[in-house]
Amino acid sequence: MGLPLLIILCLVGFLLLYFGAEWLVKGSSSFARSLGVSPIIIGLTVVAFGTSAPELVVSVISSVKGKSMIAVGNVVGSNICNIALILGLSALLHPLTSDQCVKKRDIPIMLGISLYLLVLTIDSYLGRLEGATLFGGIIGYTLFNYYLYVKGKRAKGEKCEVPVACEVEEIEYIASRPKQILLIVVGIISVVGGAQVVVDSAVKIMKILGVDEKFIGLTIVAFGTSLPELATSVVAAIRKEMDISVGNVVGSNVFNIMSVLGAASLIRPIPIPGGFFESGMVIDYSVMFLTSALPLALMGKDYTITRLGGGVLLGSYVGYIVYLISKI
Repeated sequence: MGLPLLIILCLVGFLLLYFGAEWLVKGSSSFARSLGVSPIIIGLTVVAFGTSAPELVVSVISSVKGKSMIAVGNVVGSNICNIALILGLSALLHPLTSDQCVKKRDIPIMLGISLYLLVLTIDSYLGRLEGATLFGGIIGYTLFNYYLYVKGKRAKGEKCEVPVACEVEEIEYIASRPKQILLIVVGIISVVGGAQVVVDSAVKIMKILGVDEKFIGLTIVAFGTSLPELATSVVAAIRKEMDISVGNVVGSNVFNIMSVLGAASLIRPIPIPGGFFESGMVIDYSVMFLTSALPLALMGKDYTITRLGGGVLLGSYVGYIVYLISKI
């Protein structure tokens, strides 16, 4: 199979991931709303896990197939893409003003989890026990956000908000129960099928181009699985719903590390071939951490990432991609 056809297949896989995640979220959230589940619960579970479904399924399939560097690279690359590319592009479209607690609470949590992942994988191995702590962490993170939401509802004038409740209201409600179930089933099939196509075609592209798994995972696969966050954040920026844009990206990064790598390593332990330091993964982790910290430095006292800040973020992403290409 030639390179052009493989690229087309990979793009088809990304489209299946993108629309599959949308259908899954729309069908599942409508089903939950029809059962009387509150928007905050739907947002913290259905929407949060649904939008991370592309990364989750791709990393799980990669891990099962023994392509562990695609699984890890997908998460690390997606997190870099989410902050540098997606927030950068969104801020260029419209300055991003976030809730103060995104800067004071959510970004520090994201940085802490990123450091924890570094500690877990510094021995070049992410086992089931480590995966269990990560996946347990996402359950704790979800409960923590629910607690903050309830606390904010009780305390008038509470400035810290959980934006996922707003996201649920933006999702089209499907009243028909058969259509809800159909969307859920088709969404799952599309995400799983799309992930299979992406992983298989990416591995073949890797062999033809003579690049390693890590490069493919950090670039092509990471960008493709970040498409739902890219679409959501850009649309939010255009609509001037800036808090949702920043909160969505930060929350997605937390889910990528804890739920995606947690689930993937629970199913099958993830080794880092060649070693954490020798493979250069330590540099990629460092870029992920520093990129995640950039919004803290770029936000002023008004908690805004300006267009200039967006340019800095976007430039950081371009610089990182150029670095990866130079190492081929």
